[in-house]
Amino acid sequence: MKSNIRTIAIAALAAPLLINAITPEGMLAAPRRGVAQANPSAEFAIYTNTNYSFEDQEATTVWQQLDLKSGAFSTWSTDSNITEVVFVGPTNTSILYINSTNEAGDGGISLYTADATRLSDAKLAASLPAPFSGLKAVATKSGDIHFLLSTLAYPNGTAYNEELAETPASTARIYTGIYVRHWDTYLTPQRYAVFGGTLKRGNGTYSLAGELTNYVTGKCNATCAESPVQPFGGSGDYDISPDGSQVLYLTKNIDLPLANFTSSQIYWVPFSGSANDSIPINPIGAIPGAEGASASPTFSKDGSRIAYFQMNGIYYESDRNIIYVANADPNNLNVMSVAGDWDRSPDVLAWSNDGKVLYVAAPDLGRERVFPVPVDAAADYKPRNITNEGVPAGMQVLANDQILISDSKIWSSRDIYTVNSEDNVTNVYFQANLVDEELAGLGPEDVSEFYFSSNSTETDLQSWIIYPANFSADKKYPLAFLVHGGPQGGFYNSWSTRWNYKVWADQGYVVIAPNPTASSGWGQNLTDAVAAHWGDYPYWDLVYAWDYVNETLPYVDTSRGISAGASFGGYMNNWFQGHEMGRRFKALVTHDGVTNSLADYATEELWFINHDEGGIFTSPNETSTYYRWNPILYYDNWATPHFVVHNDLDYRLPVSEGIMLFNMLQVKGVPSKFLNFPDENHWVLDRENSRVWHREIFKWINYYSGLSNATSPY
Repeated sequence: MKSNIRTIAIAALAAPLLINAITPEGMLAAPRRGVAQANPSAEFAIYTNTNYSFEDQEATTVWQQLDLKSGAFSTWSTDSNITEVVFVGPTNTSILYINSTNEAGDGGISLYTADATRLSDAKLAASLPAPFSGLKAVATKSGDIHFLLSTLAYPNGTAYNEELAETPASTARIYTGIYVRHWDTYLTPQRYAVFGGTLKRGNGTYSLAGELTNYVTGKCNATCAESPVQPFGGSGDYDISPDGSQVLYLTKNIDLPLANFTSSQIYWVPFSGSANDSIPINPIGAIPGAEGASASPTFSKDGSRIAYFQMNGIYYESDRNIIYVANADPNNLNVMSVAGDWDRSPDVLAWSNDGKVLYVAAPDLGRERVFPVPVDAAADYKPRNITNEGVPAGMQVLANDQILISDSKIWSSRDIYTVNSEDNVTNVYFQANLVDEELAGLGPEDVSEFYFSSNSTETDLQSWIIYPANFSADKKYPLAFLVHGGPQGGFYNSWSTRWNYKVWADQGYVVIAPNPTASSGWGQNLTDAVAAHWGDYPYWDLVYAWDYVNETLPYVDTSRGISAGASFGGYMNNWFQGHEMGRRFKALVTHDGVTNSLADYATEELWFINHDEGGIFTSPNETSTYYRWNPILYYDNWATPHFVVHNDLDYRLPVSEGIMLFNMLQVKGVPSKFLNFPDENHWVLDRENSRVWHREIFKWINYYSGLSNATSPY
């Protein structure tokens, strides 16, 4: 990366900060900032800033404004009812925003128009009777505003509002097909849908014209269309053309069972149309090989073209995303791949102002980097990154052609800066580690990396090293060996409020966070290789990572090491427990991991199990991967003290897996402890719950590693 950097305003924001260890409480209470969103003329940007008080047990959100000329920060609004803002209207400071309440106070929302410089003059434009979100809006030639929102809808297409819904006499649920629940929710007849509406302009004000249109509900075959796609879909699953005449939305393939396939399609519909007018732009068979999950349908800035991602594999959620562009004309789509052989899997995109370039972000060597890709790039084109460290939470192409990046790094929860297409970072506006008291002293010097070889792959494998506060290479620190989930995915240079490497390190450990087989960002072959190999390829990679640390890093005391992981990382710690690797650690931590792989069909997304186990479940035998990689086969070897976390709302890996693990450890007499949250899913998101999660796990591992003086881990 070139270093033509101009740092703005940070010096004025940051007082001298002492180097302190970051605590779980500090990390959880520290400000959490949203993505900076610039106005059309790139004069300023706004974003949310949320703080938490453990004393009051309350989160407080304000909106902040960043002057993109001077770098000055100010409070834009303290109204916590403002949840989303879109710049739209006759001036560069005109906005439309969601207020989380409505006039009736019945669980609906309101839309207000305003000038961003005079919020006190905001005017009510519409009061809507459901908890809509995901606002997108554009101004039409007539001066009206066309907008999109999404919410749950009844099968008849009307918006669903839980506060207004009738309570049935019975709580029974009856299903006649698989996919009865997903992530943390049982499926009901209601499905998410994209709605469109018009705010009519007249006499300087806006008012809702007519009813909202549902573009999704009623599109059914084997299943019914739903957009955004749950559980993680949002406004990125749909888009509206700049002139307000066209809509795109993403839905799972309505011709295939939901639980068995990842296939999804993007539909085009005129804004003035309805679900019946929706046309798929990428149905199976239209583009050779493209049968898998689609993502990020996005109109170009002149509305003439569409860009999106799609995978090939029809039941593989971690296949490589390929970039596609098409004409925004259902009669002449002319869908073409862009840099189709590029061995990276981008997951964020934005159009350049002139429509000639797509800026995409993709996992790359332990980071998520931004790459400009010409829309006419040939299959063998190799994009070059224009950002280096960090993982973007959002990016926006500004009117001056610079890209506004909001990202995070291991040492900073939010950095805001601009970069140009020539890989020059032009302005650095904000770095949380230089401002937030809780992050005082964190910096890139806390982190390094190494590459090592393994017997499972010819690819050199990477691992992060994260050092504790006031680290000295002349001292020895116990090892905290972390295993990432997925298994497809990775440990990246990003901030996390769930598994924060620096919080673990600052307990007094050197954290080692390897990226073994299955990790993303080192080529698709490495990601794919884990299928049907959960218990050997990544296991041996992790053994070799431990060996490298033991033989190469004299400041790491592996004899006092602990290992921890969640999801696949939890499975791997269960696998460690029955193998020689488990004897190398003083304690293990499993968060929501697989204990008995013969019970894998208790999950919801069968496509994942069918792919990663190498086929559908059949009668188990020694040749079956369901049997071969089962941790309980090695129960006789279990001996290492083991902390178990499993949550009731985890439908990805049901809580019975954690209870089974704990019961078996207890019966065998292995020191063990079980932590359960009845209101959490696969993750622990509530700050008070997370505080307990950290406290209990650290009590356990610090006792067994010798970092604490406690007389008991209990």
